[in-house]
Amino acid sequence: MSGLGTTSGPVLVCGEVRTCLLPTRRAVDERTAVRLLRLRADEPVRTSRRPNRHALSPDVLTGVDCRLPTATGAKIRAVGTVAAHAGLVEGRVLQSTAYFSAPAAGPDRRRPWGYYLVRPGSLVPVGRLPGKSVTEGFLTGHQQDQLDIGSIAESLLARISRRHDLLDHDAPLTTTDTSLRWTASPADDGEPASALFTELGSGLRIVELRLPPGTTPVAAATLCEDLALHDWLLTTVGDKLDGLPPGSENQTATMKVLRPLVEHLLHLWMPRARLDRALSPPWEELERHPGFSRQWNTMAQRIRDQLALQNLVRGEVPALS
Repeated sequence: MSGLGTTSGPVLVCGEVRTCLLPTRRAVDERTAVRLLRLRADEPVRTSRRPNRHALSPDVLTGVDCRLPTATGAKIRAVGTVAAHAGLVEGRVLQSTAYFSAPAAGPDRRRPWGYYLVRPGSLVPVGRLPGKSVTEGFLTGHQQDQLDIGSIAESLLARISRRHDLLDHDAPLTTTDTSLRWTASPADDGEPASALFTELGSGLRIVELRLPPGTTPVAAATLCEDLALHDWLLTTVGDKLDGLPPGSENQTATMKVLRPLVEHLLHLWMPRARLDRALSPPWEELERHPGFSRQWNTMAQRIRDQLALQNLVRGEVPALS
């Protein structure tokens, strides 16, 4: 795929990432992860073990011919395919991503499907694409007769989660699924890469990215998956800590909350593990405000303090340093 802002490349990339806990008691091993994510017979699941275990499915394509969301209400028809894939982090956290790129303009009339199938993951507008209006409309949310890319990501997530032959559906803790809806457009010459991150209700986040010209849609999607994973971790652990019973009198209830966090989630915090170095500035911006790692470190220390307190109450040596 061509990069953002290149001569033949897209001027806009849009996508949505769904993140959830894999519904199984124990983290799955690499072999099981590959079986879960084998979505196509003609392409393998890609795996890596450094700096953490990660498995990534091949892309699957969904053909669409519909209107794009726009802030102005303009009726912009686009035709092509939406790409979607799933990833599994440390055999524990499942993500699905659906995304598409769009050029600044397309043919004045609809072409045969063959024209679009040779452009996988691209939606070609009929006529010109009002980039700003589509960006704002996509982030705001689709109307009933417009493209719903979130449903494509959700469908893929459900397809994998329903694998009863590989999953026991006995998760060690209850969590809330999150959605990160994002757009990426090329930054102006001399403008650094940036991310405008907004947390909305009901587990929804939106991110508007400005990335270096030449950034591929896949690289933009990888950045957003990284943001979505770490936002999900912050949300999940924060919600569990907020629900802790007050004081130390209910040791059993407190340990029931804390131990699954230590066993299943604390080791997953690893920002930018697979990120293109050129895309570090948006992460650095989020580290300054709202301060992702600072918030995470504070919560991790709170868990350690709570465990140490529980051990002291029982007269035991603290289990965590």
